[in-house]
Amino acid sequence: MPLFNQSIRRKIVGIALGLIVLMLITSILSMVMSSQVGILLDELTGRYIPAYGDLARANIRSLERSVALRRMVMAKMQDSSDEQAYAARLKEFEEADRKIEEETSAAQKLINAIIEDPRTPSDNAALARIDTRIETAVTELRQGMNEDHAKLLKQIDAKQMPEARSTLEHIDALRDQFNQRIDAVRTDMLKQVYASTSTVVGHQRQAIIISGVVTLLAAVVGFAFALLVSGGITRPVRLLLAGAREVEAGRFDKSITVSTQDEIGELAAAFNRMIEQLRHNERIRETFGRYIDPKVVQGLIDRPEVAVDGQRRVMTIMFCDMSGFTAMSEGMTPRGLVKVMNHYFTLMSAPIRNNRGVIDKYIGDAIMSYWGPPFIEEDEQALLAGLSAIDMADQVPALQKQLPDLLGIRAMPVSCDLRIGIATGEVLTGSIGSELMMSFTVMGDAVNLASRLEAVNKIYGTRILISQATAAAIGSRLELREIDRLAVVGQSVPQPVFEVMGRAGALTASQEGLRAHYAEGLAAYRACRFTEARSAFNAALQSVPGDGPSQAMLARIVQFETAPPAADWDGAWRMDSK
Repeated sequence: MPLFNQSIRRKIVGIALGLIVLMLITSILSMVMSSQVGILLDELTGRYIPAYGDLARANIRSLERSVALRRMVMAKMQDSSDEQAYAARLKEFEEADRKIEEETSAAQKLINAIIEDPRTPSDNAALARIDTRIETAVTELRQGMNEDHAKLLKQIDAKQMPEARSTLEHIDALRDQFNQRIDAVRTDMLKQVYASTSTVVGHQRQAIIISGVVTLLAAVVGFAFALLVSGGITRPVRLLLAGAREVEAGRFDKSITVSTQDEIGELAAAFNRMIEQLRHNERIRETFGRYIDPKVVQGLIDRPEVAVDGQRRVMTIMFCDMSGFTAMSEGMTPRGLVKVMNHYFTLMSAPIRNNRGVIDKYIGDAIMSYWGPPFIEEDEQALLAGLSAIDMADQVPALQKQLPDLLGIRAMPVSCDLRIGIATGEVLTGSIGSELMMSFTVMGDAVNLASRLEAVNKIYGTRILISQATAAAIGSRLELREIDRLAVVGQSVPQPVFEVMGRAGALTASQEGLRAHYAEGLAAYRACRFTEARSAFNAALQSVPGDGPSQAMLARIVQFETAPPAADWDGAWRMDSK
């Protein structure tokens, strides 16, 4: 439809104009009907009710007139006539008479104004009869009262009291007749007030109903129009949203249909081009992800300046090696060796990835990996490295069972195991290499120390050794055992090294006893109390037979008994080979 091929701006403006037109129509109709109701209300409050009030006050003035007349008679009937009092009462009488004329005249004017106003519906015939009845009642009252008033004054002056009393009674009868007529007129006028009120209420209800119907009709028409036009906008937007969710989920295989020629259509076309580019980039990322850790690939894409500039950071480095690999590989075919190594690397790489580590490289049968910013927070890197090492050690029994099947033999000629070294310290991170080939890696003393600790496992018969800085960062979150104070090749200052025994709270009673006895033996060993140290290490072996560190320390005690250490010995062991 041509409507949907317009720009979004024109569509929105069209919807707004349509709604504004409907709103104006509804508002104008409401104002017209409200003005009619307003006219009726003005007539009710400005004419009907005031006219009724004027008639009511005419009744009151009639009573005031009668009271004033009696006071006049009383002033004349006194033995010594009070002319001053009589004159005051006469003035009140005339004032009341004048007010009767004014009230009735005002009521007639209002009634005639209602009859003459063509804007409002009214019972003009009934109102005209009311006007005539008011005029007749006032005329007859005026004629009768004027005659009787003059007669009454003469009779009072002549002291004809019986005749004056009779005349006064006739005046009261005229007054009562006038009041009755005015009461009847007021009753009819009240009916007209009620009729006008009903008309106002009816018109008001009609205005409310019509306004509601028109407003509802305008809302329905406006909603239908807006739904029709906005559907042409939201439909492609929903397609874009669905496509964006697919991209967010990492699926780049679906393009969206371009259904409009407006800005959203252009956006959809650009979105399709973006998906194609993302699909291409994902293929590149998947390809390089097999050779470089995906975290590094993503990091280099997000922050390429890190690779160019390089940074110094505190990181935790891990080296993992397979013991017995050299002897095991001598009898393998190249294909079998590749099969075994791929399975070994797959099995051991999973714990590193699962614990958010970065695999730097595979060196023969060794794996180098690291933890630290910007990939994880600095305060959790040592713990994650330790957990990875525990998980890797837990894979050894399964690996030992799977290797014969992989090689197609009944049993392995030599047993295999893991050696893991972990160190924490400041390293240089960045792209290292030549102009022809670069590698994003880490370099520094912590890297060398981790490599040395991996090899030190052969001396102590352990699987996982960590540096003092790593142990301090882990704290009590893993079960650790201090093994010795070492100065590896390349270090002049010795430092404590620790074995990772397991997760926190996971040690058995035998392992707890091993750690306690070993700590006692280590303290005695460093104090050159070798007899006491031998007893403690033997106790440790009784808790866990075959414990490598205890056996290594017992062998060292034998050496010291033959060739005691120097007097200034600090209890550290210095290695002279890798």
